[in-house]
Amino acid sequence: MSLYDEKLIQYNFGAMKWTWDDDAVNSKIVTENVASVLVNKINRLQEETKTILMVASCLGANFRKSAVVEVMKNISQAEMRGSMRLSSTESLLSSDLSDSFSERAYESSIEEFEEEGLCEWVDDDECRFMHDQIQSAAFELISPEKRESFRGRIGSILLRSLPPEELEASLFEVVGLLNCAASNITDGERDELAVMNLKAGIRASENAAFCAAKVYFKAGHDALGKGGWEGNYRTMLDLCNHGANACFVNGDFESMTELIDEVLSKDIDTKEKFTVSDIKMKSLLAAGKVNEPTNVALEFIRQLGLPTPRKKPTSKFTIAREYMRLKRLLKNKTAEDIANLPDLDDKRQEMGQRMNELLGICIFHVEPTILPLIVFQMVTTSLKYGLNSSSCPAFAALGMLLCGPFGKTHEGLEMAKAAELILERPGMSSSASNTVFATQSCCYHWASPLQDTIAPLLEGYQIGLEIGDTDRACWCLSSRSYHIYFVGRPLESIQKELEATIPVMTQLKQDDTKVKMVNLLTTVKKLRGIDAESDEKILDSTLATEASADNTALFALVTLMKLEVLVFYKEWKEAVDLIRKAGNVRQFVAPFFASVRYTFLEALTYVKAAQSASGRKKRQMKKCALQTIKLMKGWAKNGNVNVVHYLYILDAELAVLHGKNEKAEESFKAAITTSSRNGFLQDRALAHELASAYFKAQGDEYWGNYHIECSRACYQGWGCSVKRLDGLC
Repeated sequence: MSLYDEKLIQYNFGAMKWTWDDDAVNSKIVTENVASVLVNKINRLQEETKTILMVASCLGANFRKSAVVEVMKNISQAEMRGSMRLSSTESLLSSDLSDSFSERAYESSIEEFEEEGLCEWVDDDECRFMHDQIQSAAFELISPEKRESFRGRIGSILLRSLPPEELEASLFEVVGLLNCAASNITDGERDELAVMNLKAGIRASENAAFCAAKVYFKAGHDALGKGGWEGNYRTMLDLCNHGANACFVNGDFESMTELIDEVLSKDIDTKEKFTVSDIKMKSLLAAGKVNEPTNVALEFIRQLGLPTPRKKPTSKFTIAREYMRLKRLLKNKTAEDIANLPDLDDKRQEMGQRMNELLGICIFHVEPTILPLIVFQMVTTSLKYGLNSSSCPAFAALGMLLCGPFGKTHEGLEMAKAAELILERPGMSSSASNTVFATQSCCYHWASPLQDTIAPLLEGYQIGLEIGDTDRACWCLSSRSYHIYFVGRPLESIQKELEATIPVMTQLKQDDTKVKMVNLLTTVKKLRGIDAESDEKILDSTLATEASADNTALFALVTLMKLEVLVFYKEWKEAVDLIRKAGNVRQFVAPFFASVRYTFLEALTYVKAAQSASGRKKRQMKKCALQTIKLMKGWAKNGNVNVVHYLYILDAELAVLHGKNEKAEESFKAAITTSSRNGFLQDRALAHELASAYFKAQGDEYWGNYHIECSRACYQGWGCSVKRLDGLC
């Protein structure tokens, strides 16, 4: 092929001359010259040495002496001659190579390779080619039409001759060689090839090499063909199960769906369909769907013959009754007592636990009142039958309910601790990312500084990617992004991080999480004054879309971020309208810090609305404010350190409403001090701004100007809109 054919030089008709890239052309010429020199060197080698080089080239850039020796001992001269190019076979030795080959012959050949600069020893058993071009040149000794069958023959020899420990060490290489000749093997060999690919795929998955694993599982599946279900049922089922999971992790949803449907279409026991049902639910959740996976889980649990909740709202009485039953089972057990329970060894209960784990995720979006019943059932099963990997998120979810909606922070934190202790037991690592998400996003912020959750959530993301739990990994990352916003990290750094993260969500096909990230990014850009008008349209569009799609949790999150913008720009009337139109969205993000933030903004909005209203409307706004403030005081009483500065701000504004000047000044000072100490930069800026408005209304220009300058400095450090800074007066 010429340089023109490879488009390295082109004729420019506009300039009427030939053009080219000097570096690309020189690289091509150098590469071809190197290859030519290497081929000439190899052709000068002794013929037996050449055959060794040919075999080694099929084993990879690095090759083991033991593998080459076994192949050379078990391959005949006829096979070697039939596989080599004509120019290489003309002077082959007349004796059978398998009869005369020895380790000494191998070592002598390697010495010759070293002299020619082709190979070098890595250790006593392993050698490597000095350059990939050398390996390619050695591979060129094999006749093109014989390469696949020759490599397959090498794989077959190694499979049958290598000791078990060496075969285990060379598993990927041997299976790769065997796959080269997959189209020309017998039915008996197909079964063996499928089993070897299954083994290699599982090994690759354990090493988080899911892309390679997917290739092995597909090769094994193709080897068995359509008749695999009848001839080798167990291997075929395992290939479909593992293959579907590898496809899911790689984002190949089309291939994943084909494998899932293949298993589900078979008339087999429900338990045999567990793995693909699990993967199907995870994929639907990753796509932001909640109703379909809910139905899948409920039906599967029902087919297992286990207690199945009804898909309808649950009364507070029913929740309270079931909680009291669970409390009697717990019998004041400590986290350590729970973590020392025996392992679960009932397969049916184990499957039910996993399905309930996934069902809890779906039902939270579909009908949140059912979630406590699912959590109670999972914890009850753990206490009665033993612990498995689903017990970690089960106790973490119980901690979430106790810390949040139930208002029992101390008991909730004990359950979160139990979840983490269970996670330390062998065989529980598959729930690591999920447990981190539940404890750090839904439990610890009720009693510990929100900043303390940021590092663990990043670790949860990294762990999730390592173990193939991309869903929960991305949830951890999304939660972390919102937390760094809530604690007042500079907006510019948040924007950069989100702009780098969102493409990753696209690549991993995490649509639901991506929307959450885009929602936050849109808010951050609007606060910074970047594309403010288009960002407003994006928020409104997302709000309408999620409301119509009945994605309640995401709708609540979008409502919160729109409220953030309205409060930031002091658009109190619009903020009141948004809150009333949204309804009780707090219940849909109840365990998360988002609910705390929303409650604060809601209370502040009502207080500010009351300050500018009169008569019946003023009383109504004040009543709404006091109701939400009462909720926040309950959280503070239970040890929530993250609401203290919120309450000081609200106390100050209530004092302004009531004309209690001394109380207002004390509370503003406490709000500024507390938010500064805890690192909430944007809330410190807000406290200064509200204090400035108060002092100016009192005619105190000195303190009014002081606080507005402090507010400006804080907002500037946060990185908000220049227009917003100019509006401070």
